[in-house]
Amino acid sequence: MAVAVPPGRAAGSGWAWRPVARDALLARAFHSCTELRGRFYLVGGLLAGGTREPSSDTVVFDPARGQAVRLGSRGSPPRSHHDAAPVGGRWLCVVGGWDGSRRLATVTALDTERGVWEAWTATPGDCPPTGLSSHTCTRISDRELQVAGREGGIHTQRRYGSIYTLRLDPSARTYCYKQEGCHIASRSGHCAALLQTPGPHPGHQLLLFGGCNLAEPEVARHWSHGKIKCFLSPQGGTTCCSSFDGKACKACEQWAGVPEGTPWTTASLMFCGWALCCAVWWRNSDQS
Repeated sequence: MAVAVPPGRAAGSGWAWRPVARDALLARAFHSCTELRGRFYLVGGLLAGGTREPSSDTVVFDPARGQAVRLGSRGSPPRSHHDAAPVGGRWLCVVGGWDGSRRLATVTALDTERGVWEAWTATPGDCPPTGLSSHTCTRISDRELQVAGREGGIHTQRRYGSIYTLRLDPSARTYCYKQEGCHIASRSGHCAALLQTPGPHPGHQLLLFGGCNLAEPEVARHWSHGKIKCFLSPQGGTTCCSSFDGKACKACEQWAGVPEGTPWTTASLMFCGWALCCAVWWRNSDQS
């Protein structure tokens, strides 16, 4: 068990890190980990140091039971350096990544109700990136993602990168990229977050962290008040999925020893070697 207390916070009221599972199935890198219906789906990645061959397995971690199992679904694609997002509370959409021979911009989806992987089709008018790896996909609605990050190979990197809006249609099993007019610093291996701006009429902004030599987060896009309808907790400050039922967070709170009924609680996951660690932050009710 490890506890990290941020500067200015008293011990016991900051970040608490505790291992919640230890399983060889969790040992991987450059994979995706996506919450869907209270379970976490780990897709692909590299399973050994020095390898360039991505895994094609899918592992499901149930935080309520602390159990990881390999999903025996048909058509699981080999992928690493990709990203994934839940759609419609049913589909897990894997976007781009490395398949062992080239970088892709395609969308492959797991139908979690049927347990089958499907290759979705690009619609007419689709303007995809050359290929994506170590990029991010940030939800701005249940069927729209903001895609940012590396396009093409290492030797084709440009000084500036592009932002794409990726629209997904699960009923038709189709997708469509639209290149936005804004540019960002060329980056890969970064993190992205959709955050609410302060003020009486808050909007939203897409922030990019790391992945290049910039010392500060970059505001990639901004939306005015009312443009983004969901995905921010009413308590403020955290992104969440509309399909999330809270089971994972409740389990994380119990493992971290958060007092029951404590306000402003959110959970995130970090994979360290074979261990799955859960970070829980909470604000004590007697704090300002």
